[in-house]
Amino acid sequence: MAINEDIENRETRERGVREQLLVPQEKDQAGQDEGTDKGHPWMVYFSTFVAVCGSYEFGTCAGYSSPTQDAIVEELSLSTAEYSVFGSILTFGAMIGAITGGPIADFVGRKWTMRMASAFCVAGWLAIYFAEGALALDIGRLATGYGMGVFSYVVPIFIAEITPKNLRGALTAVNQLMICAGVSVSFIIGIILSWRVLALIGLIPCAVLLFGLFFIPESPRWLAKRGRQKEFEAALQKLRGKDADISEEAAEIQEYIETLQRLPKASVLDLFQRRYLSSVIIGVGLMVVQQFGGINGVCFYTSNIFEEAGFSSSVGTITYAILQVIVTAIGAALVDRAGRKPLLLISGTGLVLGCIVTALSFFLKVHDLAADAVPILAVTGILLYIAAFSAGMGAVPWVVMSEIFPINIKGVAGGFATLVNWFGAWAVSYTFNYLMSWSSYGTFLLYAVINAAGMVFVITVVPETKGRSLEQIQAAINRE
Repeated sequence: MAINEDIENRETRERGVREQLLVPQEKDQAGQDEGTDKGHPWMVYFSTFVAVCGSYEFGTCAGYSSPTQDAIVEELSLSTAEYSVFGSILTFGAMIGAITGGPIADFVGRKWTMRMASAFCVAGWLAIYFAEGALALDIGRLATGYGMGVFSYVVPIFIAEITPKNLRGALTAVNQLMICAGVSVSFIIGIILSWRVLALIGLIPCAVLLFGLFFIPESPRWLAKRGRQKEFEAALQKLRGKDADISEEAAEIQEYIETLQRLPKASVLDLFQRRYLSSVIIGVGLMVVQQFGGINGVCFYTSNIFEEAGFSSSVGTITYAILQVIVTAIGAALVDRAGRKPLLLISGTGLVLGCIVTALSFFLKVHDLAADAVPILAVTGILLYIAAFSAGMGAVPWVVMSEIFPINIKGVAGGFATLVNWFGAWAVSYTFNYLMSWSSYGTFLLYAVINAAGMVFVITVVPETKGRSLEQIQAAINRE
């Protein structure tokens, strides 16, 4: 009975919060954005810059192995199997980071969690730099993978919790942009630098992040959840500007936090309770769609795909690296204007078309038809696929994940969704070569079907979160 009363009370409060926010929404339309009256959120931009250094570090970790493979194998006399372990163990470290990152972020705060992730990455890079054999390489790679997994959760969550709703989508999408930048830069400079020097380069974003964390506030929503009222108000004021009126936003956050704290503390099993199930289906479902549509298979083996199609692998891969950064930047700029769902649907359409065009190129090659068209179709299909993924499916699921979970389950649910994401990354990258051996064009047709199913999921299940506060999003989901 007590739990039912809590749930009813929560729903009543959420309806009240939603009704109270109708007036602020009208203010937003008049050009006075949430929490920024008479203030300027420069601290939001600076805090986001500091946080996305973790995203860039994520990218340097992911992009390290591709340009360094031949040099590491030659210098340390590694077998193919030993280097395969070195490459793949990153994903296992990231899975562990995904499992533990959420609860740690809820316990010690978002800033200390980013410090911890940076420490693991620093230790990992140093282990790789000083490595004289496979064991040190693997330990270093596992450590950087763990830090990368934690960053993949805590950075978008932190950004979503500090930004006003009119900026949240674009600034959260910068997370994916910086990941792409880290991967692309590592690939390009890795062609020039030695693998040990490239490992030292990986320390730079960690150093910037650790230094910057001294100057930015903790997440106000996390402080409110921990009952640190004065620090909560001070952090929110610092983020919104010293002359900004934060009373309305602070009251909204505080009321919602108090309502959620009346409910029992969430565990993994609680995620499947009715009141959380919609959020979990949306957040986890988008991660499934993102990964099982084939992105890691395509990205990890881009060079091989171009070679098999008879196109220059170096030209194709560098073009891919530049293209994904440009398109991701465009997507980040549009996510708060176009909305989350339109970008996901445009992205999904491009992914399906890219897979079909690539499948057609391999079908023609297998059946010795139109040989001159095979490289052109392969390049067109892969670049269309990468551009489409970068436009929406790469960044938007992380944006929505950071928005969709109630704060009392955000650690557990975010960790679970990130774990699913990394499991999907491993599964797709592991099975890609087997699928290509089975049928090269069949592989891309399979990915086309999965991406088409993902579009159906977005249309029928995923809500539009553009222009809503985190509290409004929860009220809408629970009402629905």
